[in-house]
Amino acid sequence: MSTHDRPPSSGRDTQYPGTDGLRAEVQAALQRQDWDAATLGLRELLRRFPADAGAWIQLSYAESFRGKYRDAREAALSAAGSRAATASVAADVIARLRTFNEVRVLRDYLGLIGPPSRMPIPLLLAAAAQFSYLNDQSSALALLDEARRADPDFPTTLIARAQILTYLGRFEEAEREVVRSQRRAPQIALGWSLLANLRRQSVDSNHVDAIRGLLAQPGRKPLDQTYLASALHKELDDLGDIDGAWQALEQACKTKRATLKYASADSRSLVDGLIALPTAIPAPALDAPAHVPVFIVGMHRSGTTLLEQLLDGSPQVQGVGELYDFTSAMRYATDHHCKGVIDRTVVERATDVDFADAGRRYLDGMAWRLGGERFFTDKLPSNFLNIGFICQALPQARILHMVRDPLETCFSNLRELFSEANPYSYDQLELADFFIQYRRLMAHWHAAYPGRILDVDYAELTRDPEAVMRRVAAFCGIDYLDAMSDPRSSSRAVSTASAVQVRDRVVRREVPKWAPYAKHLQPLIAALRQGGIEVPDIPA
Repeated sequence: MSTHDRPPSSGRDTQYPGTDGLRAEVQAALQRQDWDAATLGLRELLRRFPADAGAWIQLSYAESFRGKYRDAREAALSAAGSRAATASVAADVIARLRTFNEVRVLRDYLGLIGPPSRMPIPLLLAAAAQFSYLNDQSSALALLDEARRADPDFPTTLIARAQILTYLGRFEEAEREVVRSQRRAPQIALGWSLLANLRRQSVDSNHVDAIRGLLAQPGRKPLDQTYLASALHKELDDLGDIDGAWQALEQACKTKRATLKYASADSRSLVDGLIALPTAIPAPALDAPAHVPVFIVGMHRSGTTLLEQLLDGSPQVQGVGELYDFTSAMRYATDHHCKGVIDRTVVERATDVDFADAGRRYLDGMAWRLGGERFFTDKLPSNFLNIGFICQALPQARILHMVRDPLETCFSNLRELFSEANPYSYDQLELADFFIQYRRLMAHWHAAYPGRILDVDYAELTRDPEAVMRRVAAFCGIDYLDAMSDPRSSSRAVSTASAVQVRDRVVRREVPKWAPYAKHLQPLIAALRQGGIEVPDIPA
């Protein structure tokens, strides 16, 4: 839960008479952020009416703000066991269950509140968004299909379907949905972002003028400006207008950065704390584990999705995508709800963690996703921060670390919109500093856990995929197959920034993508070099 989240309001509830005064006290406590008082009042409400799902959700938020992750989770689970009085409360329950990665409970809850055919469109959209976040794209699409039947031309539904269809590799259908949405709502900025990225634009077919016109309109929200400027960058880049594309990218990055709270000093402090932790190497399990996680880590945009797609070509491996399940296990172990994959509080409490229990909790939480394959991939790049914890909690785990050229990696980060996941990626100096800290931490993990991590070079993977994948297969303990050298062998859903590119064959760039922008990237280049990172010269 973000520290910016707020619990839903506690208004008058005719379903539970005689509680107006207590509810008013609770609401006042919530508004002044007196979480202790709010918790006491909510628990009294629930003592009287234990089936009040809305009160359970408020209690879950209040406990989170009190720093009680486990109590907050239990309150969310209690809410799921009660029938919501309104669709709004049901949407709140769904969101909280996703917060705690309680997907099995979420599925059961949808059955409790009724069949999709009887759900209002806002609730269908809310549920679909949570399933998509959890990389269950098939369930998300089924809910959106129901919403589309209720109103075939509702723009929000069409845009949401376009996103899911993109993740599923159904690009032509996705484009048709966006175009259809624009008949009623051409002002939706996300639609233009999707259109720009679904295919390569050409002089004869592009949306540059339309996007510029929308950007020029006054009163645009920062997020809309970011989507539009990013879309304009992509299209101008396709058309070869490098200076125009850079100007659009700068606008997108500055607008996005202004909405985020981030300090490089916090990342440096986090890495310092991780490096200072004691190293513990658990004894290997005597029995062969039923499931072996293969963690794929590294910087975002370093090729992690490509590697997972290739591994998914093996019948021994199930690709499950980007998940926060290990973070959820560590949140529970430390009784702390960190924002993002990890924070300094998790590090400070890690010395008291029962890592064997954390590993079991992680595997138990993953069980519903897994089929008969012994190996499964968990591809959250930022789990590189968790490597020390993973090594202690899951001695059977394999860790694959994608390594890509520093400037290619950083420039690709700079060009991508990451919601709030990577706040360091919108400023050249902050991006360089984070990359330097990442390299420093990876060097530490290699020294602390020798033999547990295999570096996989992206350039070598694109140059000779068979040789690299044979090495990866041997490290993981799986059999190599030719299908593991062609990402088109996998048909699984891909819900990352690489959703479009990864559907194609492995391609090696002769000229790096950053090269035409080199004159604009001098602050990034200088900062990387100052931090001891080798950056190649600009190609002639």
